[in-house]
Amino acid sequence: MASLKELKGRINSVKSTQKITKAKQMVAAAKLRRAQAAAEAARPYAERLSGVMASIASKVSGDGAPKLLAGTGSDQRHLLVVVNTDKGLCGGLNANIVKEAKKQARKLLGEGKDVQFYLVGKKGRAPIKRDYEKRIEKWFDTSEVRNIGFEEAEAIADDLLTRFENGEFDVAHLVYPIFQSALAQDPVTQQLIPVPAPEADAAPKASDGAVVEYEPDEEAILEELLPRYIKTQIFGSLLEREASEQGASMTAMDNATRNAGELIDKLTIQYNRSRQAAITTELIEIIAGAEAL
Repeated sequence: MASLKELKGRINSVKSTQKITKAKQMVAAAKLRRAQAAAEAARPYAERLSGVMASIASKVSGDGAPKLLAGTGSDQRHLLVVVNTDKGLCGGLNANIVKEAKKQARKLLGEGKDVQFYLVGKKGRAPIKRDYEKRIEKWFDTSEVRNIGFEEAEAIADDLLTRFENGEFDVAHLVYPIFQSALAQDPVTQQLIPVPAPEADAAPKASDGAVVEYEPDEEAILEELLPRYIKTQIFGSLLEREASEQGASMTAMDNATRNAGELIDKLTIQYNRSRQAAITTELIEIIAGAEAL
């Protein structure tokens, strides 16, 4: 049985931890609103850009389609771009992203494909390295960036586009979390390169059957539009990551604070019982000594 001094030390230690988790929860809650607003504000632009691209792509013949839309003609070499956080203390968020990435890797490897990883963020490196150390192509470090912006997304996209032009992979998939709420951040996988042909329903409809003419031609517009679309998708995934991180961190720290409070209550009860037992023992010894005189 622990001594009174040990119990008191444990109570003070848990109280100190509770202060840290409470502070972390408040910081995450303050950052969540801004991160959530940024992620939600980026979604309509990405959806509209996809619709415009669908409209233009439907007018381009197969032979004249850019490489980013038509692909290399093969789907043997796959690159998984996995977007994780740079900081921990956010519950099971990173574990769920890694789990989704490994599931996609096992699926592709089972089909006889060659799989490589392109890691963004620090927290996904170690668990993926344990199983696929030789398949990690590169990791992109964002740990020194205080506020994620379009510059980071552009740097990642430019690197991926250069690798695609050099023939290092045929298909790239983006694995990242979608922010739903502070309680739910669902990891998803979507094809990034070549750009998947958008559905016809996504294309904006011209009113009254109007005929739309493009200047310059559709191929030239797509050559400019497709890289921008890829950069937008990566930027959106980084914003979703930031919102998901803050939401998951707030929830995890709230749970940790509650658990610390429950543990403090249990330790306090145990401390009081031990203290009462010690006092009772001392009283019995005093009374027994007095009666022996």
